Amino acid sequence: MNDPQPTSSPEPVRKIIHIDMDAFFASVEQRDDPALRGKPVAVGGGSARGVVAAASYEARRYGVRSAMPSVTARRRCPDLVFVKPRFDAYREVSRQIRAIFAEYTPLVEPLSLDEAYLDVTDDLKGVGIATRIAEEIRARIRAETGLTASAGVSYNKFLAKLASDQNKPDGLCVITPARGLDFVASLPVKRFHGVGPKTAEKMGRLGIETGADLRAQSLAFLTHNFGSSGRYYYDLARAICRREVKPDRPYKSIGAEDTFFDDLMDEAALVAELDRISRTVWRRIEEKKIVGRTVTLKVKYRDFRIVTRARSLDRPVAGREEFLEIGCALLRGLLPPPKGIRLLGLTLSKLSEGQTPIATPLELELPLPSTCTR
Repeated sequence: MNDPQPTSSPEPVRKIIHIDMDAFFASVEQRDDPALRGKPVAVGGGSARGVVAAASYEARRYGVRSAMPSVTARRRCPDLVFVKPRFDAYREVSRQIRAIFAEYTPLVEPLSLDEAYLDVTDDLKGVGIATRIAEEIRARIRAETGLTASAGVSYNKFLAKLASDQNKPDGLCVITPARGLDFVASLPVKRFHGVGPKTAEKMGRLGIETGADLRAQSLAFLTHNFGSSGRYYYDLARAICRREVKPDRPYKSIGAEDTFFDDLMDEAALVAELDRISRTVWRRIEEKKIVGRTVTLKVKYRDFRIVTRARSLDRPVAGREEFLEIGCALLRGLLPPPKGIRLLGLTLSKLSEGQTPIATPLELELPLPSTCTR
């Protein structure tokens, strides 16, 4: 299997790998509990108002998907097993995987706990072949974590991400420059990164269903209908993506939120949940060595109405206790709640680099058609 080779383009051809863990949360649960193996598993709330955070491949065969209401998921799969999320376990596995990545390249751009881009144009081990590196990484992930990962290899981020989804689960797909245009032309535009459901619907009304349809449109037509995004879509249709792998993407905010199994009205219960969430956020703040000045509270009510409140300081928030104190003050401004609260979230923004002024111990961590082979 050959790597992407240079074309006549004046721009240097990169070697990009996109690694995506297979059904990550659910796979960790099945690994750690043999009784769950081979069964349809959903990670998330199993109550009447819960939401699926992740689904195993056995569950996906019934149409169960992440972000689906638990009631709908259970209706589609009566034998579905719900498991409460263990984000501490998922984060630990994610750290193991990223340590493997770091042995091959310093250019790693994590997108979430379970996926990342790697630029291996100049790999640290001197392997020189991106396909071989992807195979080695997948084998090491399996050996060291007991989990499977899918990989896409190509000459830009756009194609590498598309490729990693092509042969899931436990698959590898390589898209060479010689096949990039044909690969893009064959896909529905709704699979393109940056084309959301509303944009795909609008494209459909304009007769644009596939990459080939998109490539048939002029830049003027796309700019007229999609504004400044027109150039981006014009390039994607031609398999062009100039985005670099950026390991140090700037954070605009760091936060966490939690949806409760039962709606909450009691102040003490709400404050307790906010305390839990604050510990999650502050752990991440300390890990990133970031400080911030604005605290934002998010509240979602039983009827799904969302309210946010924020407070900014003229200095960085001093530590987790002050972070929580500000969050509680914002919450009390909304009490008593007009109806049950189903979700709370806390976020720190107006960020800058630097050590947090006060280190607060954490007691709990919560959420946060090409050459292809199987």
